[in-house]
Amino acid sequence: MTKVIAFDVNETLLDLRALDAHFGDLLGSTALRAQWFAQMLQLAFVGGLTGEYVDFSTAQHAALHMLAERHGRDLTADQATQIVDRMSSLPPHPEVSGALRILGETSLKRVALTNSVASVAEAQLINAGIRDYFDDVISADTVKRLKPAPEPYRAVASAFDVAISEVRLVAAHSWDVSGALSAGCKAAFVARPGMVLSPIGRRPDIVGADLAAVVDQIVARDVH
Repeated sequence: MTKVIAFDVNETLLDLRALDAHFGDLLGSTALRAQWFAQMLQLAFVGGLTGEYVDFSTAQHAALHMLAERHGRDLTADQATQIVDRMSSLPPHPEVSGALRILGETSLKRVALTNSVASVAEAQLINAGIRDYFDDVISADTVKRLKPAPEPYRAVASAFDVAISEVRLVAAHSWDVSGALSAGCKAAFVARPGMVLSPIGRRPDIVGADLAAVVDQIVARDVH
């Protein structure tokens, strides 16, 4: 039985394409935004694997400077901060508010579970106009272990006093889905453009093209 739905935030709920123009202005190509996010994840994950924790904001700054060096661009600390600060004011994907509203009419608890630091996570949801749809916001930074390590998913179960098998993660990232399933959660994958599931390992029982499609399946499967 599912009691809590945990939502990833970046790319799952919020649209990072809003940053593209800033990458074009400062680094010469809008395509570098996706490279930056991937580099940032790599830095953060390496920190977790080596036992040298790196928070998401620090990794974002470092990844920008690595990207600038790789492409022969000059990027000042202030310019990097401009981009990182804009992570706090990303718009939601068009269907997100409506989908969250539907889920809010059920008995399921809703939590945002993000690798972003707590202050950024709260600002993101408030500025996107969706904070009120959540019962809580949990940052992986509070346990100093980023998803897909098991600790953030366990933190959700602990916060709501439920078994981890009663938590379902919703994410547009295959690595997040894999982490949740490995930790003992259920999962749902939001197959946004360019996002695909890994062919390796367990697969979630819910997959949808956007959050609305995923929420429809959650309501059908998890609401009793």
